[in-house]
Amino acid sequence: MNAQSPISLLLNWRLHLIVILFSVIAEWIGIQSIPIANAKLLFLPLFYVFLFCLLLNPNIIGAAAKVISKKNAAIAAPIISIAILPFIAKFGTLIGPAIPKIMDAGAAMILQELGNLGTMLIAMSIAVLVFKMGREAIGATYSIAREPNIALISDRYGLKSSEGIGVMGVYVMGTLFGTLYFSLLAGFLASTGWMDIRALAMACGVGSGSMTAACSGSLAASVPDMKEDILAFAGASNLLTNATGLYVAIFIALPFAEWFYKKLASKQTHAETHVTNQPSDDEVSKNA
Repeated sequence: MNAQSPISLLLNWRLHLIVILFSVIAEWIGIQSIPIANAKLLFLPLFYVFLFCLLLNPNIIGAAAKVISKKNAAIAAPIISIAILPFIAKFGTLIGPAIPKIMDAGAAMILQELGNLGTMLIAMSIAVLVFKMGREAIGATYSIAREPNIALISDRYGLKSSEGIGVMGVYVMGTLFGTLYFSLLAGFLASTGWMDIRALAMACGVGSGSMTAACSGSLAASVPDMKEDILAFAGASNLLTNATGLYVAIFIALPFAEWFYKKLASKQTHAETHVTNQPSDDEVSKNA
């Protein structure tokens, strides 16, 4: 039997039928919510489709290979980038008319990329001090671990290094669960009223088209009156992140991650040495 070409796999009728069927079912279910205190957790159609596809993934559930082969599942992944292009194009049409509002955001929009340093302080501290991670923590926490960030780690350390393992681990998790996580978190935070909706929209622009779409879509469903503003801010934020994110990673985030890791590692070593040097119960008894 001859091997199927990528084009024949891409045009496989079963793959497209599954996509259409899942989309129709998800839209039929619609937006659902679960009240949590004064907020609510939103479940968008994207969430249902994610679960459906998870159950039909032959790499996770072997029996699913009877419905869709592993080759078809693999060829489906790059289609996400193509499918998201119309949404990204819509961002572009909304950014222009919203430029005055975006300019009003001022330094918050321009300096938003530095927010990664704040998340790194929390993530790396937990990784090193709580989970006892080594240099994998540098690759895992210095960025959101998208393609440019992987390229940077590959160039500096190599993907087989500890830093490479860290960045690839976050990349895989982000690919599998990133859109779902962003969608749920954005909808929840929007319902709390803790933050300005424009700030949340800017936070959606993390440099990933699918994550930005999921996040901004959830926000727009939460505050439909500000839908165009949300999409404009998210699109502009994502554009700036793509334009400046790699430079921030090269000159600020990665050097800071190296410095911060050394500080945490030395603190952890000092703590372990202190515990090791403590006299045991037997030694205390003999001295007594």
